[in-house]
Amino acid sequence: MSKRDTRTDILIAGTDIIARFGFNATGIDAVSKAAGVPKGSFYHFFPSKEAFGLAVLDSFAERYAQRLDDFFSDESVPHLQRLHNYLDYNMGRLVKNSFSKGCLAGSLGQELSDQHEVFRLRIEDIFQTWKSLFADCFRAAKAAGEMQSNQTPEQLAEFLLTGLEGAVLRAKVMKSLKPMREFVNILYSHILTAPINKQGEAS
Repeated sequence: MSKRDTRTDILIAGTDIIARFGFNATGIDAVSKAAGVPKGSFYHFFPSKEAFGLAVLDSFAERYAQRLDDFFSDESVPHLQRLHNYLDYNMGRLVKNSFSKGCLAGSLGQELSDQHEVFRLRIEDIFQTWKSLFADCFRAAKAAGEMQSNQTPEQLAEFLLTGLEGAVLRAKVMKSLKPMREFVNILYSHILTAPINKQGEAS
């Protein structure tokens, strides 16, 4: 097995364990065992648990960025439908994982922001990247006449990011999609309103 494959195996195994049990509760022995590698191999690629945790975040961010691009670059549907498809995907993932795993960045942000400044800064960087993508989507939707809002694209993006992270957490706690569904319904029925036609009626 190549060094690259071994490192990837460790990251995959570690990401799954951290997503389920948190960073502090994740031991190097457990990660090595799940990856099927000796403990020495872990330290060959990651000099410390902190370095491993940051690598997990980087790997997660890279994969999630590709996933976001798949949704938001889909020119076959309007911009707000791209967003809706992405939100539907999130709900599907929660159900698939039996509500045992939510947003890795959100979960680690809650756990580590007060403990490790380097983690807090990296997670905030990830969130800012997502927020910029959401803002671009709202900006394009406005330009295409898909929606109207008194809020700026940046304000809408912050609302979406904050609301989504909270709804995912509530869904995990309740073991139900109800919080997610209510958030999406309010988002589309009250925040992202339809444009007004010349007769003054919602189109």
